[in-house]
Amino acid sequence: MNERMSDTQQDEQKEQKPSGIVEKIQQLGQTNVAQMEQSNIHVVTIIGQIEGHMQLPPQNKTTKYEHIIPQLVAAEQNPKLEGMLVILNTVGGDVEAGLAIAEMISTMSKPTVTLVLGGGHSIGVPIAVASNYSYIAETATMTIHPVRLTGLVIGVPQTFEYLDKMQERVIKFVTNNSTITEEKFKELMFSKGNLTRDIGTNVVGPDAVKYGIINEVGGIGQAIAKLNELIEKNRNVDGGEIMQ
Repeated sequence: MNERMSDTQQDEQKEQKPSGIVEKIQQLGQTNVAQMEQSNIHVVTIIGQIEGHMQLPPQNKTTKYEHIIPQLVAAEQNPKLEGMLVILNTVGGDVEAGLAIAEMISTMSKPTVTLVLGGGHSIGVPIAVASNYSYIAETATMTIHPVRLTGLVIGVPQTFEYLDKMQERVIKFVTNNSTITEEKFKELMFSKGNLTRDIGTNVVGPDAVKYGIINEVGGIGQAIAKLNELIEKNRNVDGGEIMQ
């Protein structure tokens, strides 16, 4: 009798637990997920809002800098990884967290390529230009606007000096890691009438290339092809061959 009951309970548990195929449909909307073999390219995705020292509400899609920074350190140390692709679809977020991520990408010894899909707004701009080569999708946009402060703001000259210095850090990083001039970047940043209820400029893919912020208009195929090209060049340099 006990054996029969245990068999019945097992059958009930099997019925309650969804099969592997059903679970895949529920989680991913498809039955089979393409499996990738061990790759020499590490992919980092920066999506939603870049979260800094303050935790954002749970309904916000966020990229936490405490998740990204260890990934970048691990990718730099891993000898099997030869390059890194950074995919951005971000509205921006915490300035210092964004600059920290951008600085780490720009100082990696391995080849890096960034790809802006959808949007690379605000502090996403420094991250987009931090790599060795950058791409932006034809329909993607980048919003360039002044730095803001949230929360309690003390209305004294020191506050505005601090804000100005922080803004200069962003401008300096972008102009040092792209071909846009400081004058042109500031002109886009402080432009009036381009954004509703705000100052700044919304730059579409081809215009981002025209201004010299991004290297080229392209998608995932071009980005991976370019990264493989940079990896091959890096191998030849490490191997001691003379490159012309």
